Amino acid sequence: MSYVDAVDTEHWAGIGALAFAAFALGLPFQRPSLFLVALVGVGFAAYARFGDAPAADLTVERELSESSPSPDAEVTVTVTVENAGSATIPDLRLIDGVPPGLSVSDGAARLGTALRPGKRATFSYTVTATRGSHEWEPLTAVVRNASGSRERVVDVEAATTLRCLPTLDASSDLPLRGLTTPYSGRVATDVAGSGLEFHSTREYRRGDPLSRVDWNRYARSGELSTVSFREERAATVVLLVDTREAAYRAPDEDTPNAVERSVEAAGEAFSALLSTGDRVGIASYGPEACWLAPATGEQHRATARRLLADHPSFSVSPSEEPFYPSIALRRLRRRLPADAQIVLFSPATDDYIATVAERLNAYGHQLTLISPDPTTDDTATRRLARLERDTRLRRLRSHGIRVIDWGERPLAVELARATRRWSR
Repeated sequence: MSYVDAVDTEHWAGIGALAFAAFALGLPFQRPSLFLVALVGVGFAAYARFGDAPAADLTVERELSESSPSPDAEVTVTVTVENAGSATIPDLRLIDGVPPGLSVSDGAARLGTALRPGKRATFSYTVTATRGSHEWEPLTAVVRNASGSRERVVDVEAATTLRCLPTLDASSDLPLRGLTTPYSGRVATDVAGSGLEFHSTREYRRGDPLSRVDWNRYARSGELSTVSFREERAATVVLLVDTREAAYRAPDEDTPNAVERSVEAAGEAFSALLSTGDRVGIASYGPEACWLAPATGEQHRATARRLLADHPSFSVSPSEEPFYPSIALRRLRRRLPADAQIVLFSPATDDYIATVAERLNAYGHQLTLISPDPTTDDTATRRLARLERDTRLRRLRSHGIRVIDWGERPLAVELARATRRWSR
């Protein structure tokens, strides 16, 4: 518990001057009413100076209805404050330290009351859970004397953490490009072998499976030949989230910023890719470095879920750490597997991230950009920002990069539209 010295609130400021003015006017004019006003003013001024704000000794207990909720779940927070001291607190204002990543959806995270020694005061409110680990800040108590003329501020610690892990639900399949691994999967290749789609025929070789012999051709010509199909292989994918300060943009205060939307989309993409047998990893491009190497399996899914919830690179607010773009890009290139393709999540609010996308694509890591749109057109400045972003996305498309401009519709809808467009 931390204390601050008592200070004047200026609650009764001017009352003494008012009493003196009434007395000064009443004296020459012999007005009893003015003398009465002066007398009342002197009484109030004396009352205001009587007593200091008590040095409160408070204990705080904070309980959550659920400490590990699902995203968007409603969590009730109950705060109990006890006066553990020996003095009555005639005026106590309590303000709970709600984490900045949570919003109060019902009730109020504050209370005004008086508290006698050994007594408790309780208040409750409801917050909406969002992805991440949220720690409550100390409860702030404003303690005043009976007149309200003096106050002191007390910060009371009560360690409380709410941890919300993303569900990693896959809303739809993520369309991948042709870069693959030697492992079987769902990406069609130009390699002849076992598969579902016809590729070519060749001369029969001893040991070829009888199921792949072209019996129709044998019946017509008497020649044995083997049918080859287009192989489907697994892909190695790195989900790269732009977490620079420039990416923390939102159309308004009530809408999640682009980084929050990107992390949510990365979680959906991770689950979709993992469930189809692809090797998938996660990385960030920003001040806080994050790297999860591509892999498969349920253990890998659990690791990714914790990382997307707790890693500081995916915080709800920009990091204050310095960012060195060239160093971050070199580090990322060293970590990327040679056969990895990249799905970049970025609002593309500046030219630099477009240059990074072009470079990664040119280095052989076929890149797809999923770009949550944070722009609006309600002012001339914002219309210009939207126009610049549209120009940036057209530039990337002209360099052979697949771009999904993600607006207000669900990501699954945008993916379906893009898949139809790319398959033409």
